[in-house]
Amino acid sequence: MSFYGRHDVLQQLAGHLSAIGAQGQGRMLAVRGRRQVGKSRLFTRFVEGSGLPYLYFTAVKNADPLTQLQGLTADLGTARTPLPEADTLFASPPSSWSDAFGRLALACSQTPAVVVLDEFPWAAATDPTLEGALQNAWDRRLERTPVLLVLIGSDVTMMERLTEHDRPLYGRAREQLIRPFNPAECAEALGSGHGPMDAFDAHLVTGGYPRLLLECATAGGAQRLVEQELTDENSSLVVTGQRVVDAEFPDGPQARRVLSAMGGHEVGVAAFSQIVGRLPEAGSTAQTAATRALKTLTEQKGVVAADVPVGAPPRGKLRRYRIEDPYLRFWFRFVEQQVPHISRGRADIALDAFRRDWTSWRGKAVEPLVHEALLRLAPELPALEGADEVGSWWTRDNTHEYDVVARTARTRRVTAVGTVKWRERKRLTAGELAHLAGARAVVPEAAAARLVTVCPAGLHTGVKPDLHLDAGDLLAAWRR
Repeated sequence: MSFYGRHDVLQQLAGHLSAIGAQGQGRMLAVRGRRQVGKSRLFTRFVEGSGLPYLYFTAVKNADPLTQLQGLTADLGTARTPLPEADTLFASPPSSWSDAFGRLALACSQTPAVVVLDEFPWAAATDPTLEGALQNAWDRRLERTPVLLVLIGSDVTMMERLTEHDRPLYGRAREQLIRPFNPAECAEALGSGHGPMDAFDAHLVTGGYPRLLLECATAGGAQRLVEQELTDENSSLVVTGQRVVDAEFPDGPQARRVLSAMGGHEVGVAAFSQIVGRLPEAGSTAQTAATRALKTLTEQKGVVAADVPVGAPPRGKLRRYRIEDPYLRFWFRFVEQQVPHISRGRADIALDAFRRDWTSWRGKAVEPLVHEALLRLAPELPALEGADEVGSWWTRDNTHEYDVVARTARTRRVTAVGTVKWRERKRLTAGELAHLAGARAVVPEAAAARLVTVCPAGLHTGVKPDLHLDAGDLLAAWRR
C-alpha cells in the first residue's frame, strides 16, 4: 500500500527523537484520531524508518491483561529492529504491566528506542491499574531512559481524558492529534492529471481516509469511485461507514438514528426541528431523544458540529447541526439508505440518487472547507483584514443567508462577506455579486465589509468583487 502525506507529523516525530537523543530523557505521546485515519500505518512507517530499535504492540479488544501481555511478548519478535536483549528480558511473558514496563526500561536503557502501545484504551479497559502502573514506571525509570513511548487510541474521548488533571498521566504525556488527510494531501494522493476540484471532491467523498483515498486514486477520481463502489455491497466505500459507526457507538442506537436523520437531510445540514421530524418517535419523546443524542455526538464524541451564525451566541437557538466527518456525512447521505437496494441487485437506484443530488449536496458540503481555507489565508489576504473567525450567517426564518462571513473577534467587526458558487462551468454573475452586496445592510457590523466570491468556474466579464478565489487558491491554504 502506497504511503503519502503526513510530512508535518513525521517531522514532529523526528524532532522528538532528536530531543531524546540530545537529552537522554524519555518522552511520552498520547496520540488520538478517529478510526480509519491511518494512525497505525503512520506509526508503523515511522518506527520502521527511524532506524532505531522498537516495539510495536497492538492491544486486543476485551482481552484480559495476561493475554495482552502475552501479545506484547509475541510482538517483540516481529520488529525489524528489535529492542536490545528483548529475547532475554522477555523469555517469558510479564506477570503484570508493572513487570512489563520494568523490563522495557531495561531494554531501552542504553540506546534510543521507540515503544508503541496501539489501541491503548482496549488494554486499559480490562485493567484499571494500567494507567497507574505506567505512571509509576515512567516516574521511576522510563522517563530517565532515551525512549519515545507512544500511546495510540481511536477512542478519542478516552484519549483526551487520559491527560486530564485528575488522571495518572497528567503532565507526563504530550498530546498528538492525527487528522484525516486534508485537501492538499488528497491532491498529492490523486497525483498529476487531476485538478484542484478533484482534490476537494476526493476529500468530500473519502473524508481523507487513507485507504479510501488510495481506492479513489486508483479509480481515477471521486465520481468514478462512487460509480464503482455503489454497485457492490461489500465495497470499502459502503462498508467502512458501518464499521466506523459500529465502533463509535456499539450501544448507541439513538445516536445512530440521529446521525441518519441529520445526514439524510437534502444538504446534510439540519436544524433541531428537522432532526426531530425525521425520527421514528413522536412529540416530546423525539425531542428528548434528539437532545440526549446530540449532547453525546457534539460534546462527548465530537462527531457532530453545532454551527451558529458568525457573531451569535454558541448555544443560541439558531444552531444547525452537521456531521463533521466528511466521509460519514457522505455515507449517511448517499450510502446508508441505499444499502438494501444495492444488496438486492438494484445499484441503479443508488446511482440515480447520487447523480441527481451530488451537485447540490457538494455545494453545501464544501462550505466548511472554504471557511477553513479562508481562515488559513486570512493573515495574507488584505480583503479579510486578519479575520480570526470565518463561518456562515443566517436569520431565524432563513430569509437571509450568506455563505461566508469573516470577522475579528476583538473588534467584532465583519471584515468580509462572501458567496460560494461551487460550479465547474457556470461563472459567477453580476446578479449574484449584487445579491451578496446586500449583506452589508443585513449582517450586523458589516456595512464596510469587503465582497469575497468563491467560484471554480471564475467570473463573468465585468464582475469585480474585492477578492475572488477559485479551487486552486483554496487548495494552496493547506500547502503553506
